[in-house]
Amino acid sequence: MFVHNNLQGVMSRNVVSVTPEQSVQEAAALMTQHNIGALPVMKNGQLCGIITDRDITTRSTASGAAATSQVGQCMSNNCVSATPNMTADEAAALMAQNQVRRLPVVENNQVVGMVSLGDFATKTPDQQEAGPALSSISQNGTTQA
Repeated sequence: MFVHNNLQGVMSRNVVSVTPEQSVQEAAALMTQHNIGALPVMKNGQLCGIITDRDITTRSTASGAAATSQVGQCMSNNCVSATPNMTADEAAALMAQNQVRRLPVVENNQVVGMVSLGDFATKTPDQQEAGPALSSISQNGTTQA
């Protein structure tokens, strides 16, 4: 069990985001600049998807799409999110259930943080907790984020 009662102590708070109209190249540059692998996609202040480095590789670059193609063309639309009052265990279970490695944290329709398997591995006292979640996420070999 995680010691944290909620995701507040685990999630990253400084969230960088993109819009569906921005280019894939802009998204990739932001990921590089901030050393992150995923960006929430926001439209009119609301979470509408997520784009990951893997999305860019498999849905854009591998298919020969131009770097100027829009984020909306290769993002994951069915974005699962957590709330800040969820426990880390609940968030890890949600990630495993939905086969995702990164989870936006949403409060009052605003993205207030992001949590990843890496956060569980580095920001929780019992670092072995990331293992079962990763195992569940990776068992089918298909992930979204």
